[in-house]
Amino acid sequence: MTSNPVRIGVLGAASIFRRKNWQAIQCSGHAVVAALATRDPARTRQFIAERQAEAPFQAAPRVHDSYEALIADSGIEAVYLPLPTAPRKEWVIRAAEAGKHVISEKPCAVSAADLREMLAACRRHRVQFMDGVMFMHNPRLDRLRAVLDDPGRIGAVRRITSDFSFLATGDFHERNIRVQAALEPSGCLGDLGWYCVRFSLWVMRGQLPRQVTGRILTGSNGPVPLEFSGELFFDGSASAGFHCSFLAAIQQWATISGVNGTVRVPDFVLPHTDNEVAWTVNYQPVRKADTGLYLDTPTTARSQETLMFRNFADQVRSGTLNDEWAEAALKTQQVVDACAASARAGGRMEAVV
Repeated sequence: MTSNPVRIGVLGAASIFRRKNWQAIQCSGHAVVAALATRDPARTRQFIAERQAEAPFQAAPRVHDSYEALIADSGIEAVYLPLPTAPRKEWVIRAAEAGKHVISEKPCAVSAADLREMLAACRRHRVQFMDGVMFMHNPRLDRLRAVLDDPGRIGAVRRITSDFSFLATGDFHERNIRVQAALEPSGCLGDLGWYCVRFSLWVMRGQLPRQVTGRILTGSNGPVPLEFSGELFFDGSASAGFHCSFLAAIQQWATISGVNGTVRVPDFVLPHTDNEVAWTVNYQPVRKADTGLYLDTPTTARSQETLMFRNFADQVRSGTLNDEWAEAALKTQQVVDACAASARAGGRMEAVV
C-alpha cells in the first residue's frame, strides 16, 4: 500500500462493488474504500464487517446514511458511483462541485446531453472522470494493438463483430434494476452493449461511426431492451456489428477482420479462467500461459479491475486530468444513444451526434 492512498467513497452498494470492486480497490495498493453511503446503514455495516474479514483495509470504511453526507465528507477525495443510471447525473455533478474525483459505472448517463453536463462540471471543478470499463485497462489491449498495427498480419480493418450476453434467471426480469425503465432505460444496450461499442471504438482509434442502426430484438417495460443488435458504419468502409442480450447463454467474444487477417478474442470483457487462449491471430491461438499477462477471473493485484482503480488513483495523485477517459465515455454514449434512437424509429439509419 502506498503511503498516501486515494480515499474513495462509494455511493450505494451495487453488486459489481460487492462482487469485485471492493477487492479491486484493496488490491490496487493505491486507493482505499474510506466510506460508504447507503439507505440501509445496518446492512452496510454487516457487509463491511464481512469484507474486512476477507480483504481488510487498515481502517474500516465509515458508513453514511445519506449520499449528501458522503459527498460532504472532507476525508473523501474521490467518489465511485455504482448507482442506477437515471439518478447518476445529479450525483456526479454534486461530487464534482464538492471537488471529488469521479469513477462512474456505465452507461454513464441517460443521454449524451446529460453526460456533457456531467463532464463540463468535472472540468470546471478540475476533477477527474472515468467510466468503469475494466478491459480498457488490461495490458492485453497493448498486445492486440501491436498485432493490428502490423500491416502484414491484419491490414486495414473491414469488420468488427462482438457479442456480450448472459441468461438472466430467477426473478431478474421482475426485480433487477436493469429491466426497470425508470432506472435503466437502455437495458441490455447500456449494460452490455456499452462494452461492444467501446471495443469497436478502441479498434477504430476513437473514430466515431458516420451512421448507425439498432434493433430491439426483445423488449420489456416500455420497452427496455432485453436483446439488442446494432450496426456501426465508419468512413473508409469499415463497419461493426454487435449483439447483446439478457436472454442468451453467456458469451463475450470479439472478432476483428482485416484485408489480410483476423484477430479473435474469446473473452474480451472479463478474462475467464476456463479459456486457455488469450487471443487468436489468423487461426493461430496465443495461449494465456505464453503471454506473461494475468488473464484469469479472480481479482488479484494484476487483474484488470485492480489496474483500473490503480490507474485512476495514480491520475488523481498526478494533479493533472486525463481527458481521454472522459472523451471515450462520451463517444460511447453518443453511439449508444444513436443506436437506441434508431431502434425507436424502427431501425432507421441514424447519425451520431
